[in-house]
Order: sequence, then C-alpha cells, then structure tokens
Amino acid sequence: MPLIDFNSLATAKAEAWRSSIVGEIGSAKIKVLRMDAQPYEEEIRDYNEALLVVDGKLLLQVGHETVVVEAGQMYLAPAGTAHSVLPGSHGSLVIIDV
Repeated sequence: MPLIDFNSLATAKAEAWRSSIVGEIGSAKIKVLRMDAQPYEEEIRDYNEALLVVDGKLLLQVGHETVVVEAGQMYLAPAGTAHSVLPGSHGSLVIIDV
C-alpha cells in the first residue's frame, strides 16, 4: 500500500468540503477533504461515517449538542445520525465510510 499524506492532499484541494477517495479497504471508502471555516449543511447518511481530524478542528452540531473534534481525534457518526458542520471548522479531515 502506498504512503498517503492526508495533510498534503487536503491542502492541495482547490475546493473546500469536496472530498476525494484516496483508498478503499473492503467496502470502506477512505476520503480526504479540506475544511475552510465555512459551515456545511446538515446531512444524514445511510452508512456509518468516521470523521478523523488530521489537522485543525471540526465543530459538529449533532442534535442539540455541539461536538468539538480536535486534531488526532475522531467522531463516529452511526448511520442515520443527522449532523452538520458549524462555522470555524478548519484544517484536514479524513472520512471513512463503512
């Protein structure tokens, strides 16, 4: 398996909040994106989603709770969990869809 530098890939992305698949393991897709401090609308996925902050900070709204995910931390959003990104989220984000 090749070496993947998530920060370099995220930083090089011209458009924020647009993920690209960098690998697959079984049915899991590994994606990377760049966060740019702008909010992102609520979404509900029909699959589990792991949100791993590689650099920066992710601010999530999950129900009535604000969840702060720092660099080196991961939030697990089970299928069917509504979540949105709050303003101020920035850095590199890896998303693992299962």
